[in-house]
Amino acid sequence: MMHRVGVIFAAFIIVFGALCSPAAAQEKSITVFAAASMKNALDELDTAYTKKTGVKVTASYAASSALAKQIEQGAPADVFISADSDWMDYAAAKNSIDRQTRVNLLGNSLVLIAPKDSKIDDVNIGPGFDLAKLAGDGRIATGDAKAVPVGKYAKAALEKLGSWQAAEPKFAMAENVRAALTLVARGEAALGVVYATDAKVEPGVKAVGTFPADSHPAIIYPVAATTTAKPAASDYLAFLRSTVAKMIFEKAGFKFLVSPSS
Repeated sequence: MMHRVGVIFAAFIIVFGALCSPAAAQEKSITVFAAASMKNALDELDTAYTKKTGVKVTASYAASSALAKQIEQGAPADVFISADSDWMDYAAAKNSIDRQTRVNLLGNSLVLIAPKDSKIDDVNIGPGFDLAKLAGDGRIATGDAKAVPVGKYAKAALEKLGSWQAAEPKFAMAENVRAALTLVARGEAALGVVYATDAKVEPGVKAVGTFPADSHPAIIYPVAATTTAKPAASDYLAFLRSTVAKMIFEKAGFKFLVSPSS
């Protein structure tokens, strides 16, 4: 009898140890690399997901360009959410993502912002829009137009409107959209070009104009699992398409581009 109890106890210890092992703990967590503009909404969504599933989500936010290159170099991400299609295409070309899991999840719009106490207001952004004159002696903040999605969208819009050449020397190129947002909120830039969702979460700025949707490529946020993703990533991707996610993203000002899955 004592021998049998000892065997059962030993088996319990083995099972308990397996459940508490680093590998088991790892299965209860996933890492998400996401565009900086998603931070507020995704933090809320990740909290809801962890509460529902018990799976911890670690999110790393930066410019999509930086994240795509980190994943290419072997950074341990399970899910990638880009602020444009170009960097997701880059990740696909480098075999960093599972192409079959790719979905265009969200949309956004591009706005002109100023510090909240600025005299600039109600700017009509259209063909011939003179951004350089509007900025005066001040700087204009956005993401690096050579790589960061918001900067690329901003440059495309201003080129379409005939405003880029004059305004370009006044631009302060930031490493990501949230860094550009901070420059304007601190009054270190007179104006900024960011996403509508960014302007909504920063009390130190105000949106003073919206760029016409046809002045730049559609702002799309694709999402995909990486090729090294843990199995838990598939459930997380499904949650991103849920009714709960739709509510959180739309509250933040994003456009939800998929039909809710649950």
